[in-house]
Amino acid sequence: MSAFDDLLAFQRQTEALASVAGRLGWDQETVMPRGATEQRAEEMAAMESVLHERRTDPRIGEWLDAAEPRTEVEERITALITRDFRRATRIPARLATEIARVTSLSQGIWADARAKEAPAEFLPTLHDVLALRREEAACLADGGDLYDALLDDYEPGATQAQIATLFDAMRPRLVELRDDILGADYQPVPLSGDFPQKTQLRLARTCATAFGYDWRRGRMDLAVHPFSSGRWQDSRITTRVVETDPFNCLYSTIHEVGHSSYELGIDEDYAFTPLGAGVSMGVHESQSRIYENQMGRGRAFTGWLFQRMSDAFDGIDIADAEAFYATVNRVTPGFIRTESDEVQYNLHIMMRFDLERDLVSGRLDVNDLEEAWNTRFQRDFGVAVDRPANGVLQDVHWAVGLFGYFPTYALGNVYAGCLNVALREAVPDLDAALAQGDAGPGVEWLRENLQRHGALYEPRALIEGATGAAISEAPLLDYLETKFRDIYRL
Repeated sequence: MSAFDDLLAFQRQTEALASVAGRLGWDQETVMPRGATEQRAEEMAAMESVLHERRTDPRIGEWLDAAEPRTEVEERITALITRDFRRATRIPARLATEIARVTSLSQGIWADARAKEAPAEFLPTLHDVLALRREEAACLADGGDLYDALLDDYEPGATQAQIATLFDAMRPRLVELRDDILGADYQPVPLSGDFPQKTQLRLARTCATAFGYDWRRGRMDLAVHPFSSGRWQDSRITTRVVETDPFNCLYSTIHEVGHSSYELGIDEDYAFTPLGAGVSMGVHESQSRIYENQMGRGRAFTGWLFQRMSDAFDGIDIADAEAFYATVNRVTPGFIRTESDEVQYNLHIMMRFDLERDLVSGRLDVNDLEEAWNTRFQRDFGVAVDRPANGVLQDVHWAVGLFGYFPTYALGNVYAGCLNVALREAVPDLDAALAQGDAGPGVEWLRENLQRHGALYEPRALIEGATGAAISEAPLLDYLETKFRDIYRL
């Protein structure tokens, strides 16, 4: 065997073990008994210890020095293993293990504090999580910016300066559009009524099927915070149910199907290699957001969904499909990011981006986070936060140490805007299929042009290769203005 073959065989086992660790995380957020939190933290720490030892094994360096990749695929695999090896060797085993243990514990503490509306019970743990992640960032930054070091985990090559410039370009048009919408004479009616959990979940499965979810290789469960987990032959989704708001369940489901379909759509030859996963969280979000929004919230698909909801719930208090389309896309200054309309969603992300940058830099103390959140939310959205679960406790990300993750949601929206232009040009009859509850033509185009490549290309190169155009925020903003000015008769 060549050095490259030895390297790949070793990596295959590491990827398999990482997949097992991921399944432990899925179990913790779905079906694990709540009393098992401390045990699971030790299990996760043990798994991370084993994985860190493998990722820093000196033989990897020797194999990399001797490897002679023969193809583009082998060159990319070698480059990704090199990047991961250099990163892993900068982080002490003690630190990697402790991060895994503390973030596993923190997740349960956050969930309990959220349920009890008690941020004071969570903030000391958040302080510990932040300290560990800042220590990790210092190991990776080589004297550079700590936030950039963390961001690189989720969007390789991106910097906070680039993202801040992007957000500065997006904010004025988003705020102007929102203000025009909220001041419009026409306002869609909200959906009202009681929508039983069992019926919501049955309809959610129907929607997942409409978007091509492979039930042979997936399943759907309930979670406090919807997510997807897994890859290759096992990628699972979760959703949540609010019995007064079925859109929460249905669109969370479609969103997570987008994530899961990306993993399931990757070329099967890349399984158990660094290529066998989404290349970045921004690209991942582009898939979930284009499934959920450009396809799922469009006039064609909502027309189909209107009839399905009317049948499932024995009628709903919306007059017709056109009114239902407006209701699905209703703009309102709500508290919850995951339930936000398309116009305001990125404003939620911009707020979190600024807060977490201040936390990582030390400009904001954890003990002052709730007040900073509430003040910023009032300023950005004109509404006072009514309770912690609608404010600083609503997202799980900081509890599990995902500092640097939030901006990838907005990047995903920008990427989705670019992809939507190319998709509509390539599949001009897409809306005709969506009107029949069939997202297949869109899903197939995305699979062929993006998903199958996995991590073969860097994020920007992948998006630009799929679209044939430079990445820009303009397609997203143009799409939003066209769509919502039409809905609100502006």
